[in-house]
Amino acid sequence: MELVRQPVPSFVQLAAHPVRWHLLAALSGSDYRVREMVSLVGEPQNLISYHLRLLRDGGLVRATRSSFDGRDSYYHLDLDRCTEMLAGAGAALHPALGRNLAPTTLTPATPAPVLFVVCTGNSARSAIAEALLRRSTDGTVDVISAGTRPKPGMHPNTVRVLREEFGIDIADQHPRHLDTLADRRFGTVITLCDKAREVCPEFGDDTRRIHWSIADPAADGGTDDNTYPAFRATAAEIDTRIRYLCETLTAPT
Repeated sequence: MELVRQPVPSFVQLAAHPVRWHLLAALSGSDYRVREMVSLVGEPQNLISYHLRLLRDGGLVRATRSSFDGRDSYYHLDLDRCTEMLAGAGAALHPALGRNLAPTTLTPATPAPVLFVVCTGNSARSAIAEALLRRSTDGTVDVISAGTRPKPGMHPNTVRVLREEFGIDIADQHPRHLDTLADRRFGTVITLCDKAREVCPEFGDDTRRIHWSIADPAADGGTDDNTYPAFRATAAEIDTRIRYLCETLTAPT
């Protein structure tokens, strides 16, 4: 019987190159800028940029303009797209291998304290992340959010999106200042704001640092229905990242 030649799946073509594989591995843990990936991967910047462009064209990686320095960009792994392409590659080899690879267990093996930090007041992104991670892990993770310049109260659309989209009520929650947690130690620190990443203090050598470059849905200052879609999109992105985060919280750094 003659073997029918099948095209090599896109994921295999993209990920098989050593440099691209190292880039995917790095971005699976955090968002990074090009110059940081140069250091992490140990290759020249022009080569890193070339392979990042191929990964972007293939849909595995996305880039967002830094909200701290608009001349810079953060790259992050599109985890849902990777899941789809991995399943497609498996199915191309054997139908039984084309199963859903998305994480199904959201509770870490052991509790891992997490701190979400954001510089825009602890009234939107970090508050959403705190609520969604606590919900996803049934309270097994000690999660606290804080800000370097906390607002007087939660943004109304933060309260609304958590209530309407996820059934979570944080109406009585208030932003807290990062300084109030100066004596705490955390297993994982996640920054959701590019500026917060630059000013976030060190929490010790044992702390795992992760950055998610997520735009501030409250950037224009509006509180009405016109700004609500931005909050829905932000909450959806954070929820997706959390689905893939939980299984890694206790992984070695």
